[in-house]
Amino acid sequence: MKKKMLIILITIVVLISGGLIFAGNYFYNVAVVPGEKDFLAEDMGVTKKDKLYKEKRWFLDDAKTEEWSITSQDDLKLKASYLPASEKTKRTVVISHGYMGSRLDMAGVAKMYHDAGYNVLVPDVRAHGDSEGDFVGFGYLEKNDFKRWVDKTIAMNGTEEEIVLHGHSMGAATVMMATGEKLPDNVKAIVEDCGYTSAKAELSYQLKELYNLPSFPLLPITSGITKLRAGYFFGQADPLAAIEKNKLPLLVIHGDKDDFVPTSYAYEIYKATKGPKAIYIAKGANHVESFPVDKQLFTNHVMSFLDKYVK
Repeated sequence: MKKKMLIILITIVVLISGGLIFAGNYFYNVAVVPGEKDFLAEDMGVTKKDKLYKEKRWFLDDAKTEEWSITSQDDLKLKASYLPASEKTKRTVVISHGYMGSRLDMAGVAKMYHDAGYNVLVPDVRAHGDSEGDFVGFGYLEKNDFKRWVDKTIAMNGTEEEIVLHGHSMGAATVMMATGEKLPDNVKAIVEDCGYTSAKAELSYQLKELYNLPSFPLLPITSGITKLRAGYFFGQADPLAAIEKNKLPLLVIHGDKDDFVPTSYAYEIYKATKGPKAIYIAKGANHVESFPVDKQLFTNHVMSFLDKYVK
């Protein structure tokens, strides 16, 4: 009888373990592997319904961009569009798009910076657009790539270049985590728009919102699978930990109607940073909509902040 009960218990444990591993692999594919995602708006291309239609058409048709590339530390070929300023300058912004996006998504802020006299560098982050890669790093892997883009900018434009890092969503997490690296003194300020405090916090939020599931035990299991398949744990993608040591000027931007990355994260990030800082909460803006909701107000906040720190 005892032997039979033991067999039953072992069978139950094996079935539960197998089910959890299956679920972990499923959520790994949903969260980490690039592709179409049911929880994201379908990409309809560049249409007149797009709030950034004019800027995207400008980026595609009129912006005189150059193609830049780098090789990541794990030997991926990464691509970017570089747009020199209309008049020679020593100011460059490096812009990071968000999760499952592309450099074209950043056409609005790219034009904003170009109009303000900056050189503009807009990469496709790894595993997105024209850049190589098989999985997403939630900013942990991408932060090293952005340090290389900074190094590339200095190599191409000179050691006197003053650089701003600007990111949206996962791109915001990327530029925040980049502050935890040994960045050159050329980097003068950071602009983060709708960034999350950590991958674990954001993925826990999405598990609840999308599937009505608790983070335990699925998140630790999926994190373990991610370590095995992609080389990192979710806990390593921790922008807040980097920002707690940051002394660079930081502008925090978030929409007050953001239902994808909670607005509360903005206040945590603002409180945590140790350097000069400002915060702009855009009224009526959902996720990464602060610019299209009020382009002029967004521009005023960004440029008035950066003018204090970029010559």
